[in-house]
Amino acid sequence: MASGKRKPMSEINVVPYIDVMLVLLIIFMITAPLIQQGVEIELPQAAANPMPPDQDEPVVVTVDRKGRFYLDIGDEPARPIDAKKLVNRVAAVRSLKPKVPVLVRGDRSVDYGRVVDVMVLLQQAGIEKVGLMTDQPEK
Repeated sequence: MASGKRKPMSEINVVPYIDVMLVLLIIFMITAPLIQQGVEIELPQAAANPMPPDQDEPVVVTVDRKGRFYLDIGDEPARPIDAKKLVNRVAAVRSLKPKVPVLVRGDRSVDYGRVVDVMVLLQQAGIEKVGLMTDQPEK
């Protein structure tokens, strides 16, 4: 050591912190779309029993307040789906997973006839049991 100068110890290596931040950012970017349901609706309130935790992930058909249908499977769950596609996709899922539960998520202000229409379409797809989703009443 000819010059006798040392590097000051007060410098902090921030590279590991940046790596951790980027990993957390990636995790957040992957999980955020999974948490959000693409269609905003107000469910009716009823004191119903929740689904058992050991049951398969259900197929959810949504009817929004304008009476449009949405299916939570496929490439665009936030895009309305027509009746024919709904029947075909649910029938395909049922052929792969015969015991998969199917739930209807109907907006509380939608005409009851539209919810019945969905139930008829699900019957055409071979679904024998359909559950109706509700919110727990506020106490």
